[in-house]
Amino acid sequence: MERMTADWQLIAELARETDRVDPIDFENLAISEDEAFNLMAMHVAEMEDNPLTLKAVCVKMLVENFVLNLKLMRKQ
Repeated sequence: MERMTADWQLIAELARETDRVDPIDFENLAISEDEAFNLMAMHVAEMEDNPLTLKAVCVKMLVENFVLNLKLMRKQ
């Protein structure tokens, strides 16, 4: 259990580092940046450690982000 805690905390820390390049707008949300990163990091730390599965999840997240950004740009 201690390793999983260390894993999700490291994952959250690394994700926050990448957020500095392209920050996420948390304005008007009912969750803080720390809560969101910690929650998602805990979820990822529990995932199956299979490279193909991790790549598939990454692609799904990239596509979701891409579509959301396209919709936001259309509204502007």
